[in-house]
Amino acid sequence: MYSKLSKIAGVSLLTFAAFTGNAYASNKCTIGLAVANLQADFFNQIKLSAQDEGKVVGCKIITVDARGDSATQVNQIQDLITRQVNAIIYIPAGATAASVPVKAAKAAGIPVVTVDRNPAGAPGDTFIATDSVAAARALGNYVAKLTHDKANIGIIQGQIGTTPQIERSKGFMEAINHYPQMKVVERQASNQWAQDEGFKIGQDMLQRNPTINVIFGQADALALGAAQAAKVAGEKLIIVGFDGDYAGLQAVENGVLAATMTQQTQRMGRLAVTSAVKLIKGEPVPKEQLLKGTLTTKANVKKFIANHP
Repeated sequence: MYSKLSKIAGVSLLTFAAFTGNAYASNKCTIGLAVANLQADFFNQIKLSAQDEGKVVGCKIITVDARGDSATQVNQIQDLITRQVNAIIYIPAGATAASVPVKAAKAAGIPVVTVDRNPAGAPGDTFIATDSVAAARALGNYVAKLTHDKANIGIIQGQIGTTPQIERSKGFMEAINHYPQMKVVERQASNQWAQDEGFKIGQDMLQRNPTINVIFGQADALALGAAQAAKVAGEKLIIVGFDGDYAGLQAVENGVLAATMTQQTQRMGRLAVTSAVKLIKGEPVPKEQLLKGTLTTKANVKKFIANHP
């Protein structure tokens, strides 16, 4: 693979130089958008806002969907490189082989904007995400408030080794470790952050440990699956999610979830495109661009349903 990439690197660099010299002045550029899985509302919203911003700045957005498969995504990004895109916006499909596309793009002289997940050892030229540590910490403190500082907690994690899984775990634990009577009694990871996984894992947790009275799903889909499992088991639990997906927000409004953490999904897509354009033009961009998440409960959920950030 790398021998093939080395052959096209010179062509890509020439294309990049020509683009920065005159093509951008005529409002023509091409940005590859490599998405982890468009079945997830979170990623689909990023795609839509990126496409809208592409029209504003005059850049064509080519979107490819890995459908949760890392090997597929490696091949898709190699194809984007071969097509000589001017920049790549990259949302890794998982931790496995996540660094390969960044290294390949950089070898071809193509700047990379990573969104939501930043590959260990091969970060993007800029990384755009929610400050998940701070957000999950706030969510943990809210759970403490709801439970009067006493709970047996089950955590349904995202894909192990991905940036959001690591940071959401860290922030949540930073919060609940301040409360001696709040304990994590079950912890299990998903593979795709999917609702059916949340249901199965939630069922397993409740069967193994019926003392659980709180479940933290590290994505809204996982939390919604856990809520289904609790309903089937006839258990009334406090269940919280993370993302602020449309389904998660509706679940908060309906009392199915006690809270979620709303991410600035639309802003992420727009910021990814404007950052890509800056990188193409050789302008400085921060290594990290962390956005604030908002604790969302029944008290404030309606505004996010009406107008998602």
